[in-house]
Amino acid sequence: MELGSVVSAVRSKRVVIGNDVRPAVVIIKDGKIHQILSENFSVGVGCEVLDVGDSVVMPGIVDCHVHVNEPGRTSWEGFWTATKAAAAGGVTTIVDMPLNSIPPTTTLGNFHEKLREATGKCFVDTAFWGGVIPGNQLELQPMIHAGVAGFKCFLIHSGVEEFPHVTDCDLHAAMKQLQGTGSVLLFHAELDVQQTTQESGEPSQYSTFLQSRPDVMEVEAIRTVTELCLQYQVRCHIVHLSSAKPLKLIQKARQAGAPLTVETTHHYLSLCAENIPAGATQFKCCPPIRGSNNQEQLWSALKAGQIDMVVSDHSPCTPDLKKLDTGDFTQAWGGISSLQFGLPLFWSSARKRGFQLSDVVRLLSQKTSQLCSLDKQKGSLGPNYDADLVIWDPEKEFEIQEGSIHHKNKITPYLGITLQGVVCATILRGRLVYKEGSFCPEPLGKHLLIPQRKNQAQL
Repeated sequence: MELGSVVSAVRSKRVVIGNDVRPAVVIIKDGKIHQILSENFSVGVGCEVLDVGDSVVMPGIVDCHVHVNEPGRTSWEGFWTATKAAAAGGVTTIVDMPLNSIPPTTTLGNFHEKLREATGKCFVDTAFWGGVIPGNQLELQPMIHAGVAGFKCFLIHSGVEEFPHVTDCDLHAAMKQLQGTGSVLLFHAELDVQQTTQESGEPSQYSTFLQSRPDVMEVEAIRTVTELCLQYQVRCHIVHLSSAKPLKLIQKARQAGAPLTVETTHHYLSLCAENIPAGATQFKCCPPIRGSNNQEQLWSALKAGQIDMVVSDHSPCTPDLKKLDTGDFTQAWGGISSLQFGLPLFWSSARKRGFQLSDVVRLLSQKTSQLCSLDKQKGSLGPNYDADLVIWDPEKEFEIQEGSIHHKNKITPYLGITLQGVVCATILRGRLVYKEGSFCPEPLGKHLLIPQRKNQAQL
């Protein structure tokens, strides 16, 4: 079957439908799943069936935390390379963060500029987060009308000057604008606290950086988030939770009725502080990768449903900003590139801890699409859902090599490691966009997915 061609049906012995994995044929019509039938069903004449044998067929991954950085910082990434990497990783939808593009997605005008830049460059479907910064509260509702999935803010310096962090006053102003809209506010949940230690020690030692961003920074930030969430009853979401210590606060707020969700990332689940070599700044991110005991607590919380979803937080940059020559953790850009490898990263660790294929769908597709109100069209296999499918071999191993990385900059802490789970093909709205290392010649992704919110009519 040629790349870019329309797929009418996909047959497999392992199709993930709800909590079941069973033989089935997925019938596709006009880019949507038409019906799902038992394996022995004979498909009509002229209907081309893609028979993938024993390979797993499941909903395409929805990665709702990706920094594409276009316009303005296309030397870091860009829609063309980011969405290609996504397709190669079985990711059929990305949601782009409001930074580190220049300008950031903090006004309606800036949002339109980003949409113009994305046009004709997306190999997978793309949605967008807006940003909350000091003084832009009157831009929020116009951006909701224009189709943003929700908003992100920082409680600490963001790392770039054009996206300043918010104060309590800014947060209350934003929450008032978001009440009744059905939208969601995402928080980079670290807060400068008095106990925070200054970076003192050898700058090439990872422990020097780790000690400068202790767990208490996340705990105190999340305390602020839970109070706001309970007060305003606006959906709130904690991005990239790295510390297990705030989990009790989160549970308590949810039990009290807070509409609060939380994500963690592949790097917090796959990497731990004890194994980070001196000078290996490709491991730096904020909040930081913590110790192995903390990591096991994150896995337990994921299993218990206390953490809702897993994302990449793909945050690339150019090699010079990573300070690879000096290995200085205190000066290097914080961000890890993993958009292409999220599925095998997660599966390689999760399978050893008793997670099933249905858990992969729930944590990487369903819950992520719910967060951005795309769950009526993305994240599940069922009639009338977009025919976004990833076909993959969960038993097959591969080594991450530089030549197979489709991100613009090939800097990643995962270089040379062996993972389990090979993506064979990716189908986007019924079209074959990726197969065994090759891509559809033209980008077929939509560059603006419109969220479908329950409360939209009240706006």
